[in-house]
Amino acid sequence: MNNRFLACCLLVLAVVPASGQRWQIGTDQRHIVWRPGADLPHEDCVEMTGEATSLVLRWGVDERGAFREERSLVFPLLRTVPNDTHASLVFRMATDIPSLLSVDGFALQSETVEQVRFDGVMEVRSTWRTGRSKLGLVSDYASEPAVTMTRTIFPSRTLPLTCERYVLRNGSPNRTRTIYIPEYMQTFETDPAKGMEGSYVLRADISGSGRFEVAPGDSVVFDAVFQAYRKGENPRRPDVAAELAARRAFIREDIGHSLVLETPDSVLNTAFHFSKLRAAESIIRTRGGYMHAPGGEVFYAAVWTNDQCEYVIPFFPFLGYATANESAINTFRHFARFMNADYRPLPSSIIAEGTDIWNGAGDRGDAAMCANGAARYALARADRTEAEELWPLVEWCLEYCRRNRTADGVVASDSDELEGRFPVGRTNLATSALYYDALLSAAALGREIGVKPSQTNAYLRQARELAAAIERFFGRDVAGYHAYRYSEINDKLRAWICMPLVVGLSERREGTVAALLGPELHTEDGLLTEQGDSVFWDRSTLYALRGIFRAGCADKAGDFLHRFTARRLTGNHVPYFIEAWPEGSGSMRQLSAESGLYCRIFTEGLFGIRPTGFRSFEMTPSLPAAWDRAALRHIRAFGSDFDLEIERVASDRLRVTLRRQDKNPQIHILKPGAILRVLLK
Repeated sequence: MNNRFLACCLLVLAVVPASGQRWQIGTDQRHIVWRPGADLPHEDCVEMTGEATSLVLRWGVDERGAFREERSLVFPLLRTVPNDTHASLVFRMATDIPSLLSVDGFALQSETVEQVRFDGVMEVRSTWRTGRSKLGLVSDYASEPAVTMTRTIFPSRTLPLTCERYVLRNGSPNRTRTIYIPEYMQTFETDPAKGMEGSYVLRADISGSGRFEVAPGDSVVFDAVFQAYRKGENPRRPDVAAELAARRAFIREDIGHSLVLETPDSVLNTAFHFSKLRAAESIIRTRGGYMHAPGGEVFYAAVWTNDQCEYVIPFFPFLGYATANESAINTFRHFARFMNADYRPLPSSIIAEGTDIWNGAGDRGDAAMCANGAARYALARADRTEAEELWPLVEWCLEYCRRNRTADGVVASDSDELEGRFPVGRTNLATSALYYDALLSAAALGREIGVKPSQTNAYLRQARELAAAIERFFGRDVAGYHAYRYSEINDKLRAWICMPLVVGLSERREGTVAALLGPELHTEDGLLTEQGDSVFWDRSTLYALRGIFRAGCADKAGDFLHRFTARRLTGNHVPYFIEAWPEGSGSMRQLSAESGLYCRIFTEGLFGIRPTGFRSFEMTPSLPAAWDRAALRHIRAFGSDFDLEIERVASDRLRVTLRRQDKNPQIHILKPGAILRVLLK
């Protein structure tokens, strides 16, 4: 890990302003803006991904107001040795493009960044001065800015390259400027012994070079392209304008027009939009089909039973992005290859474009994760052909869990999704809760595809028995709270005690909510993994927020949600939710599945949607007391495209309206906490 960047992340944690806000939300609630002032220096990083590349842009503005960047270029389809989980070609380039330019024969000097804007594309606007005279000191600058520069930085949607578009505008009111843009090309060739296909070539070059006479107010445009390819192949010559248009169309149309959240809180609306983007952009087109990638410079061209099957795939049908749904069914097909008659565990991860597996933590409860995600996905996706294909995998995973029940009636596993980072015994609450939820979803899915009632009824019976076993075995008073122990060896509170709330088990609702929000676990950065420790993982906080909403505690969840979201969206490390601190050498990686979990706080928490059929769902809506309304527009699940609106009509009544084009609205009045059963006729 780069020590400079680790120091940057420590700075991120240490210098968040008291207000928690550095960035401002745009009026469209789809971008954020920072205008540097007294808050310098500042450094951060952000990940942007396409189908063949990912860019982790390490950037900053120094104490003098100048922009700095280091590009961490990730090429998941150029595999390195050994071809394991981490085998994407990763290369860092800090090529300083502005230093290559000349205006009127002078180098550009004394940059002042005026604005940094992010909407899924990084845009930096700054002014530059030049020397006053060919003689004298370099610090003898002209009094007025020579040019205004706008950098636009983004990855290609489909090609293994990152683009930077530069627009130089003559800032003088009455003077034509001569702008020189050089011919430039830089290459590196990797060690052939370290590549699965020999040497790879890393290349940076400029297109649009020349000498330009630029009148006052006019501009000139050129591009820099950073790419990689196999030795012997030709470099790509992309149309950068078309690449930028494709990236913006994906953000605006594929993502922006589907599943739009409307609440009175612009912080939540904006974070939801960004979370949709991060969850959906990170899908790599591998030799093994589309694979959703967690990212973080480490996890690409591979799929996991937690990040993909459990976290993000159940969200994809609601968004309706075709590539995401294709990646979902492809993921389950990969795991289905490992069903076996002896009921040996599924691998935790399928890696290297589908050619190998990782199973280093043993059985983490992977079958429960897979069954939970597959059944929920199939119901919301409402595609009978896909559902029938997935059914054998769901059946196998449920049977695996049944066979691994202990004498106490809960499910045994070697570890959990934290893979031994924190103590866990032979059992854990998360695995049994996921199995419980999967049984309920499987019963509903089986009814839709014509499975015998004896089998679906057996799943419902097993769910009831498991709920009772969870209460008997895990239900405990811990640290003074009437809540749960996480495993048989834990006597401290753990963030993952939220899982019963998430799956609708409410016997210990009040005590569990109090424990999650109490001083033992709660911090400004979300929930600690374990009482008395300092490590936090956003994923458990995101689960807990969903569970607190589902438990009917909208006021408590709403306040927590706003503060936590504002810190991630408008603080110092923006705009996405992260993996962990200090996990991953303190890099605070913006793993993409966490963004899917954020969106599920609203679909399954605030709106309380639970799929019960291809055309039906239950919802348990709630609103924080300070809100009078909330809406989700263009929900693409259940074979439809519909809106859901929640409005407060009295202190103890909510009006839920379902709207579809060319259909009369369905209107229901109900008490908060009541279950509404919806059928899309």
